[in-house]
Amino acid sequence: MVDVDLSQPPFTFLNEEGRERVRNGIDLAYFDRDEIILETGQPGEYVFLIHKGEVAELDTTQPGARERIGHYTAGDLFGAISILNGKSRYRFRAEQECLCYLMPKALFLQLCDDYPAFAEFFRQTLAHKARLLTEQRAEGGVTMAGFMLAKVSECMRPPLCMGADTTIAEAVARLHESHADSLLVESSGGVGMVTKTDLLEALVLQGREKGSPLQDIAHFELVTVRPDQYLFEVLVMMTRHKVERVVVLERGEERAPPIGVVELTDVLSYFSSRSYVVSLQVEQADSLEDLFRASRRTPELVKALMAQGVKLRFAMGLLAALNGRIMSKAWSFLIDERYHAESCLMVMGSEGRGEQILKTDQDNGLILADGLEWPDVGAQMQRLTETLIELGYPPCPGNIMVSNPEWVGSVSQWRERIARWAEKRDGDSLMKLAIMLDSHAVAGNPALLDRVRQSLFEQCSRDEILLSYFARTALRFSTPLTLFGSLKKPQHGIDIKKGGIFPIVHGVRTMALERGIKPTSTLERLEALSADGRLEARVAENLAEALSLFTELRLKQQLERLDGDIVSKSPDRVVVQQLSSLERDLLREALHIVKDFKQSLSQRYHLEYS
Repeated sequence: MVDVDLSQPPFTFLNEEGRERVRNGIDLAYFDRDEIILETGQPGEYVFLIHKGEVAELDTTQPGARERIGHYTAGDLFGAISILNGKSRYRFRAEQECLCYLMPKALFLQLCDDYPAFAEFFRQTLAHKARLLTEQRAEGGVTMAGFMLAKVSECMRPPLCMGADTTIAEAVARLHESHADSLLVESSGGVGMVTKTDLLEALVLQGREKGSPLQDIAHFELVTVRPDQYLFEVLVMMTRHKVERVVVLERGEERAPPIGVVELTDVLSYFSSRSYVVSLQVEQADSLEDLFRASRRTPELVKALMAQGVKLRFAMGLLAALNGRIMSKAWSFLIDERYHAESCLMVMGSEGRGEQILKTDQDNGLILADGLEWPDVGAQMQRLTETLIELGYPPCPGNIMVSNPEWVGSVSQWRERIARWAEKRDGDSLMKLAIMLDSHAVAGNPALLDRVRQSLFEQCSRDEILLSYFARTALRFSTPLTLFGSLKKPQHGIDIKKGGIFPIVHGVRTMALERGIKPTSTLERLEALSADGRLEARVAENLAEALSLFTELRLKQQLERLDGDIVSKSPDRVVVQQLSSLERDLLREALHIVKDFKQSLSQRYHLEYS
């Protein structure tokens, strides 16, 4: 029996008996430097698991400089696809002296038959493999299946419905009898909702009679969800919309009859993570001091979500909503209410895209309604900046903050700035256009921002020369792959932000500008570009998963820095040598996706001639 490490996927999809069959059925083979281990077109006879050495994967149909498409090191395996497809599509050559474990074809196929999850691993895309990595990282507590895959249908209550002409007295009796906190009101104009609080206010504060109809006090602007949506999405929606109840409609159709109600207490009791504690603390904060205490707990929340294997997209959604609520609360404490309807506080950069997990430098600005008189706006914005610093959002090194008059202005002034930036097209102007393109309202009147962003699209989306200048920045940083397609391995690590995250974010941002796509999230932009036909669905999915992988690897570094486990000059650097075999495999594949995307951008915007 061979002593081999089988603690990594795909062997984790086998039980102990299956792993024992592997140990008893494999042999160890030696390959000399430059020896061909598996030739193009050769029938697959073995799965190779590298014990020592390095192996190159070569596409013999490509010219010499481009033929190397993969690089494998200790712990990696190859040859499985050759068995499943009947022959090898590529050549595998030893880069140095190698020792490989050989699993015979018969044993491999038998394991595939006996363990479907093991077989499925070899047919998966980057998206599927990334999900495996997420699940593999879950450390006890709520599992990903229990935490992330719970659906609305598993948590909703049956709807308690009454007619619009039902009296307040009848509604109170029904709620008391049912031990419920709310009921739905069915009328010709749609479905509304009445809560115990609504009934109490109607009787005590508004002085309504007990015989008054529910039609007069019901709320008809409801937040609705589908029964097949993830429960975690509902938590994000409740946080963003500041509601404690959502109505479940079949298929999500507006006129469909309600089939259930989900209350915040139901969602919170379902999850054992502590995310809801932070959410509630933010919502219940009655002073800046309370808000400071709640805000300081967000890193704790991030760690809990990551430890429980929560998919990064949902974690980003919740944190973006929470950060937005924290800033909105700070705004409400500091800014006189008379200015709220005629001003808009916007966040930009990764915060504007909803892609920032941990708090980073402030990127914010202020839009004022034309004609608004606000004499001490400068002093108020300085105070807001200082408060956000206390809340854990460091000042922006580039001074892109509301305390800087350059990032405060009326709707007309912002439109003039955008026109000037679009005309100049220099590096600084293009950066400011990109910043504004990612802007998202967190307080005040979002309609003001909508007007400004509409001007940006009208000014820029049809300007081919501007788009070419704009897109060129996506190629600014090199992809950290060697000439032969393997991962670069500098001792200080590769910059995952410059080499992976930025090209995707800015490339997709450019395409969204061209197509007039309004969402700011890169993932939402990818979905819209796919629906629009501008990107193939497969390409959009791969770019989304590559971005999620890069972001998660970067976040892992940031969390280790917070804990004091590593000392690094930059949280954006990932040391390849410290990654697991699966992480290296995913990172290499993701960077090749970035490389291909940059090539397509270069062709679309004619950057090869610039």
